[in-house]
Amino acid sequence: MEQPKVTPQMVKDHGLNDEEYQEIMEILGREPNYTELGIFSVMWSEHCSYKNSIALLKTLPREGKALLTKTGEENAGAVDIGDGLAIVFKIESHNHPSAVEPYQGAATGVGGILRDIFTMGARPIASLNSLRFGSPDNPRVRYLVDGVVRGIGDYGNSFGVPTVAGETYFDEAYTGNPLVNAMAVGIVKTDGMISATIKGAGNPVMIVGSKTGRDGIHGATFASEEISEKSELKRPSVQIGDPFTEKLLLEATLEIIEKDLAVGIQDMGAAGITCSCSEMSARGNSGVTIDIDKVPVREDKMTPYEILLSESQERMLVCVKKGYEEEVYKVFKKWELESVIIGETNDSGIFEVRLNGETVAKIPSEVLVLGGGAPVYHREAKKPSYIDELAHLDLSQFSLKRDWNKDLLTMLGSPNICNKDWVYNQYDSMVRTNTAVGPGSDAAVMRIRKTRKAIALTTDCNGRYCYLNPRLGAQQAVAEAARNVVCSGAKPVAITNCLNFGNPYKPEIYYGFAEAVAGMGEACRVFETPVTGGNVSFYNEDPEHAVFPTPVIGMLGIIDDIKHVTTQWFKDTGDLIFLLGESEDELGGSEYLHAIYGRTTGPVPALNLYYEKAVQETLLSAIRAGIVKSAHDCADGGLAVTLAECCIANRDKMMGAEIYITDDIRTDALLFGETQSRVVVTTSKDDGEKLVDLCITHKIPVAAIGRVVGERLTINDAIDLPLKGIALSYYSSLTKLVETIS
Repeated sequence: MEQPKVTPQMVKDHGLNDEEYQEIMEILGREPNYTELGIFSVMWSEHCSYKNSIALLKTLPREGKALLTKTGEENAGAVDIGDGLAIVFKIESHNHPSAVEPYQGAATGVGGILRDIFTMGARPIASLNSLRFGSPDNPRVRYLVDGVVRGIGDYGNSFGVPTVAGETYFDEAYTGNPLVNAMAVGIVKTDGMISATIKGAGNPVMIVGSKTGRDGIHGATFASEEISEKSELKRPSVQIGDPFTEKLLLEATLEIIEKDLAVGIQDMGAAGITCSCSEMSARGNSGVTIDIDKVPVREDKMTPYEILLSESQERMLVCVKKGYEEEVYKVFKKWELESVIIGETNDSGIFEVRLNGETVAKIPSEVLVLGGGAPVYHREAKKPSYIDELAHLDLSQFSLKRDWNKDLLTMLGSPNICNKDWVYNQYDSMVRTNTAVGPGSDAAVMRIRKTRKAIALTTDCNGRYCYLNPRLGAQQAVAEAARNVVCSGAKPVAITNCLNFGNPYKPEIYYGFAEAVAGMGEACRVFETPVTGGNVSFYNEDPEHAVFPTPVIGMLGIIDDIKHVTTQWFKDTGDLIFLLGESEDELGGSEYLHAIYGRTTGPVPALNLYYEKAVQETLLSAIRAGIVKSAHDCADGGLAVTLAECCIANRDKMMGAEIYITDDIRTDALLFGETQSRVVVTTSKDDGEKLVDLCITHKIPVAAIGRVVGERLTINDAIDLPLKGIALSYYSSLTKLVETIS
């Protein structure tokens, strides 16, 4: 086959620099041909190789007694939850595709992360997401919101997995480059997992699922560059999803795993066949030879280059145990899916591609992959000048002569605080009937069938905190995620992460990334929540600016007994309301400053990780002792917002509260400051003293601040509002903000 001669411009267009091209020639001992150039370009792209991040990622805590897989070495992380069961979970980004084609970008993001789960033998049981957009005042932002939410909902609903939790934030920092992070969770028997590995000479290699088309070619490279006006021209880099085919692929895949017919399986995500073949063979210290002309295609005259780099959805690579080919064929035929042998394993360590018997690419697998021969860089880091400039905040400039009732209603109606039911009502959160607590509480809770156990799941990150102080902001993302699962009755056990940043070649951006990774590692070590894996998404910026540093944390917690499941809303009239933790004069980085004054400034709230852990352990002890009726962490919007949410979160039984707090701090800080390590808790009248005694024993500050009563929320002399008015502001705002799509 005659291929175009590689030119310097081709090398540049493929995202490779001169040094990398020279290294490629040294590896091969010759110039690469055009197909090989394409293979190196996608495998050495940031999206696949993590070349600018892996050195720092390896500093994160990656080991734990419950972990069943090594971090980053399989399709997803796996955690032993006892009873012979494991939870498999992971979060990934689909930011760039969603910026140019929001519906398909978001839908295929969900599809891809689900395949990462079931290729390990786990049945998906839950889906979560973390979304960031620009101001909803912007018509294009509303268009993106509409497309992304419909894409997530349509794919997940059609596939049949409940979307149970997530977060949606709005800030002008995300106007040109939205963030769409999708998380999936599955369950598997601990002895039923399969590796993403090719090994053993003579085993057939099979492509299964959908045919290969031209959609998604160079998607990995596209995700490794900044969004620009030219990005609209790269719509072909956005894949097209089919959730109904994926559902069939799920059932067929689980069946061949259960029947022990496969050596290894991997999803064809970024870089398609190229990535699956090279990563699986490198992982198994094996070689693989494929005949590219045997790959089922849906378009005419596709070249090996196009077939190898296509990211068409709903496809997987299966290394079949020799002698079991016919059984695998029968399984996939039963599920009305194609399955075609395209190659064979060997002991060469080489990834070879042939067309009609002629070799068109021949590269050692190991040199292509992360942890092997792919480049590893340590980029320059420089602290941005704005961090010190914004770190000082004079609270005296903010008047205390305000209508606090009006401010609370404004806060409750702000895009980042208001109820997100416009989003999650488009998702089916109850399919398969395992959802014990769905969207709207601190964390989702999923029952584990045939056991007394449950798991709690959440995604968390405050991008504004990370912008102002990336290390502390990342610590707080982990802390809040842990606090949320504890408020639901669970012990935090592990995290997955999705690290969303701008261009790593810019020293100020890389500083934020390095600091955030350091802060995340510090927090995870204290909370004993190792990092099971995740995703790095760089180049999240447009010509105007980068997104806020946004290290999203997906947290898994375990509830040993379903009776300990706890929700945030008040339960019964007469219950006592307590505040665990203490409030400080802190307003920096708060939603209050952003929503009321349009300011993103000031030092973010302080955080003592060991104190935070002590608060969480005390709360969990109280929940397990059966003395806590509700728990809700104080986070975005501060104490007044937290209390309002406790009053109205159960729309079928809203309950008022009378609150009196004697803290000698500023009224705005008391109501809306976001001091960390605080939780609002209720008990029955008989159990209040038990909670206080427990807190005293653990040396955790606790204060009785009121009781559940009536149909109004009152806080000292500052707040006095009817629940109907609070609910109207909280529940109707997002619909008004985003429903009119221009």
